[in-house]
Amino acid sequence: MNNESAPTGQDTTEALFQIVYQELRTLAAARLRNEAPGQTLQPTALVHEVYLRLVASKQKQEWDSIGHFFGAASESMRRILVDYARKKQRRAKSTDEPAIVMTLEGLDDDLDANQLLELDSALQDFEKEDPVKAKLVVLRYFGGLSIEQACDAMGLSRTTANRYLTYSRAWLYRRITAAK
Repeated sequence: MNNESAPTGQDTTEALFQIVYQELRTLAAARLRNEAPGQTLQPTALVHEVYLRLVASKQKQEWDSIGHFFGAASESMRRILVDYARKKQRRAKSTDEPAIVMTLEGLDDDLDANQLLELDSALQDFEKEDPVKAKLVVLRYFGGLSIEQACDAMGLSRTTANRYLTYSRAWLYRRITAAK
């Protein structure tokens, strides 16, 4: 009798996480670049929080592909950054600084906490209307995937993905500016 067992979903997640750790850390550093010096959330802490949500979760995780894993990691990073921005906003609520309007020329631009919350709110509405396009935005912006990687992860052609992103930028821009 063979005592070795097949790898579990958690084993697969841990192996994938080890492979993409540095990429996630680089992405986290880019997302946190606009934060003020002395901030409490550091790139390594952000990646570790993603790890805890993906690997240490009590829910069984199954990954169809590296793209599926990156999608989950991107969504997890999005949720962590939004939670952090909300906490930061609550602490700073006493100041009367005007909110900065997000231009959304490209979703790869760095956003401050208020803009990140505006984007997340708009994305939640967009997910209800068009979950495929919203997922593409999350993979590109929060996951840091290139257009080719996002296309592979979602099974889209580059032409379709570019068309979806153009529409998504316009939709999100309209939604965010209409709220002001």
